[in-house]
Amino acid sequence: MQEELRNQKPGRSEQTLLILSGFFIASLVLTNLIAGRFFTLEIPFLHISWALSSGIIAYPITFLVTDIISEVYGEKRATTLVLTGFLVSIFTVIIILISTNLPIWKNSPVDEQSYNTVFGLAPGIVFGSMIAYLTAQYVDVQLFEFWRKLTKGKHLWLRNNGSTILSQLIDTSLVVIIALIIYPRFTGTSEPITWHSAVQIIVGQYIFKAVIALVDTPLIYIAVDQINKYLKKDVA
Repeated sequence: MQEELRNQKPGRSEQTLLILSGFFIASLVLTNLIAGRFFTLEIPFLHISWALSSGIIAYPITFLVTDIISEVYGEKRATTLVLTGFLVSIFTVIIILISTNLPIWKNSPVDEQSYNTVFGLAPGIVFGSMIAYLTAQYVDVQLFEFWRKLTKGKHLWLRNNGSTILSQLIDTSLVVIIALIIYPRFTGTSEPITWHSAVQIIVGQYIFKAVIALVDTPLIYIAVDQINKYLKKDVA
């Protein structure tokens, strides 16, 4: 039996699930790697300017992928992927911590200060991100399945937006509150921000994420339709 599995060609369903999982993991890891670089988003006619983490570009993709997998493969596979992403995040943190504490070569092309600036891990942010990720992704999968049962498999736009928009609010709020208020207050490592500042950060980040969630609605329709057509060829 084991030899048959080793030599068996993966079917379309397995291939597609692996590819989607790859995009999910890549987006999750990228979110943490590029999070330290901020950019300015300006809306001239509204006279609004926000400083946003670059991680906000990749992170919404994880919710899009879990919604696609929930729709095509079901809740259990989506939940498994969320847990896998959590384990990968822990593994990534461990490797970064090990590499950061190794003695640097004197001729290293990247000096220690530059490396630590980019990859240095703030414990509060890491802790907050982990809790926020696991909570928000789990809520996203459960809400998606709830809306799917309630609508009897119809109104994909409602499942996609209803689950993602709420879970993104949970994610954004938890990261900011844990990393910038709770962790500094209990450890004394830095000065916690005020609740007023926290609300401003949460609102700015969340509005951007909510807009992205609305914009990706056509993408989930296209992706689910094309994947279902592709998978049908396996049983044709």
